[in-house]
Amino acid sequence: MVDPAGHDRIAALLAHRLIVALDVPSAAEARALVRRLGDAVTFYKIGHELLFDGGLELARELKAQGKRVFLDMKLLDIGNTMERGVASAARMGVDFLTIHGHDSKSIRAAVKGRGDSALKLLAVTVLTNLDAADLAEQGISMTPADLVLQRACLAQAGGCDGVIASGEEAARLNAALGRPFLIVTPGIRPLGSASGDQSRVVTPAAAILAGADHIVVGRPITQAADPKAAALDILASLPV
Repeated sequence: MVDPAGHDRIAALLAHRLIVALDVPSAAEARALVRRLGDAVTFYKIGHELLFDGGLELARELKAQGKRVFLDMKLLDIGNTMERGVASAARMGVDFLTIHGHDSKSIRAAVKGRGDSALKLLAVTVLTNLDAADLAEQGISMTPADLVLQRACLAQAGGCDGVIASGEEAARLNAALGRPFLIVTPGIRPLGSASGDQSRVVTPAAAILAGADHIVVGRPITQAADPKAAALDILASLPV
């Protein structure tokens, strides 16, 4: 466990790296979790499960509290719908928004909808629960790593600010795409944690060392007996 005397210093230095996934069924549960995490966490992800139970209102509340908010919506649609949907998210003032990085038309439409707002658009490359066999089932012969790189290049060319990619691909993406293109990495599991339904997992420190700008952590924190202590332990494991 982290020495309690070092909590404030660790949070100040590294809290921006950690995004906690509020993958819980209701806004009431999410608010309770946010209260338990307190000042240890400054950045939250709201995904599909919570979006349908007060998630958007919670996003506004978190922004009003000075927190950063990542809407994980994985948008994919025709250009007009993409543009208008992203424009609505931008007006909310959230920080990150995901879109699928499958085709240049939808990417360009999303970028147009974002306009000159501060919203960062992140393209989803290959979900971290998929492996080569899953891709083959979809008729894709590429390896996950190669497909991630192909889609990341498409996202960068289309004007996205970064990608969602596993820690296994982060170093390769950094070498190919450079900075300040963002890499946000889910599928994070501290040493000794079960991988669950994830296929391509890395530890928090390994992800940052590979070049991830942010790590997204859900169950290892949200299902811990003491979520705040779990978050601080993860922060303490990160390279400064």
